[in-house]
Amino acid sequence: MLEQRIQQQFFDSADLKYRTAEPLARPIADAAGALLGAITSGGKVMVAGCGGTAVLARHVAALFVGRFERERPPLPALLLAPQPAPALQLQALGHPGDVLLLLHGGDSPVDEAQVAIDAAHGKDMTVVLLAAAGSALLAEPLAETDVTIAVPAARSMRVLELQLLVLHALCDAIDLQLLGDQDP
Repeated sequence: MLEQRIQQQFFDSADLKYRTAEPLARPIADAAGALLGAITSGGKVMVAGCGGTAVLARHVAALFVGRFERERPPLPALLLAPQPAPALQLQALGHPGDVLLLLHGGDSPVDEAQVAIDAAHGKDMTVVLLAAAGSALLAEPLAETDVTIAVPAARSMRVLELQLLVLHALCDAIDLQLLGDQDP
């Protein structure tokens, strides 16, 4: 019984990834373009995670500054700490041309995330929002230059799994554009 339940976790995860590969490809490519545009024009990526996505935010910021699968120069990325509020850090450090990569798993209040989005827009920054499809953040339309990647999963663990895959796909796309097509 327990082994069957464990196996079902793998099947459910694989099924979700298979079903979302095609619909998420375009928004992920658009997000990669926004991130790459900031990086190559002298801007930076400011990464923030809300609730359970905070650990994913830390992970992707480290991949940008360090490396993904290949050696490359560090990319200008900054992890926004939960304290002081990310909105204050955006006001202090954000510049036009920067990008806010905001992760929201749907398991935390949207107030602070919405304030961060407003702060980024106040600095003429683009927002890349990676959120659970049911997130209240998706109810408010973002700016025309912003990119939304809505992960269509109800369970928190599935949202986080798919968000991790999306972040790795973003890193791979950026490395491909910067370094060319090589096997890692």
